[in-house]
Amino acid sequence: MNAHPRDILAGAQAGAFALPVCDHYSGVEARMRKSLQLQAEMTDELGACVFDVTLDCEDGAPVGGEAEHAALVTELALAASPQARVAVRVHPVDHPHFDADVATIAGRAAGRLTHLMVPKVESLADVQRAVSALDAVGATALPLHVLIESPAAVHRAFDIAAHPRVQSLSFGLMDFVSAHGGAIPASAMGVAGQFCHPLVLRAKLDMASACHAHGKVPSHCVVTEFKDLAALQAAARKAANELGYTRMWSIHPDQIRAIVAAFAPHEGEVQDAATIIEHAAAAEWAPVQFEGRLHDRASYRYYWQLLERAHHTGVPLPETVQRYFVSTAASARPGRH
Repeated sequence: MNAHPRDILAGAQAGAFALPVCDHYSGVEARMRKSLQLQAEMTDELGACVFDVTLDCEDGAPVGGEAEHAALVTELALAASPQARVAVRVHPVDHPHFDADVATIAGRAAGRLTHLMVPKVESLADVQRAVSALDAVGATALPLHVLIESPAAVHRAFDIAAHPRVQSLSFGLMDFVSAHGGAIPASAMGVAGQFCHPLVLRAKLDMASACHAHGKVPSHCVVTEFKDLAALQAAARKAANELGYTRMWSIHPDQIRAIVAAFAPHEGEVQDAATIIEHAAAAEWAPVQFEGRLHDRASYRYYWQLLERAHHTGVPLPETVQRYFVSTAASARPGRH
């Protein structure tokens, strides 16, 4: 039977791992150019695009220079290689420059962008406002990523994640903490405190649950201690293994490899997944036994998704399953299904 696992396993295309596991933000021209160059180099090295480059207008544009910065990121996106994965974070929907951002960036470069990130989304109405702006400039197919940064927005996360144009939700830790008026201590913005304060932890779990309920990608917040790579990787592993996140922000190039490594499956997991998928294919996807355990299509789906994650994080795949990824590697940018 030559059917592809994606065609056999209903639901195997669920959105949790539909994107590279790292989203790298940069807003200064020299750093944006270096980020795009690094992306190309790592894609060549690993055989997959393991992180997105998001060019930043919200924090990157100088006050009074918003229009010029929007024009700059548009030119950078248009000049990027066809294999690049480039996105842009625009200003919030209630910012005076939001519509101009969308007109300049999405109006000219929608075909070169993987998505548009909209910060400070508070409600479904904000999403609809962003979609209307994109549609007005002809960017009707451009996905939206949204940044959830307040207690009220977390409360509405399920409704926001349900919108068909929303592809991913990101958690904005520092704005979330400061929105509590001092009720959450500053330590909760650090790499350790953010995983133990009950209000922050609950918000992260609600965000991840909303994404998984609607087949969207939950993206974890930044770690500001960018020089402490051991702490960063520990945070990334917690986000991935305990909180259900499948993607994470990077704010410094040194963070990228640590994040990718934390979200990548281990070699032994990949080998087991490949063996189970091969047994399943040989049995025409009927139940099989492997090392004393029964597997059926539910577990096949899990192990297939693990192989997809390995592919998108540059982990070498066993020869027995490499054939399943030849066509996607040759004809599509990783993460865009």
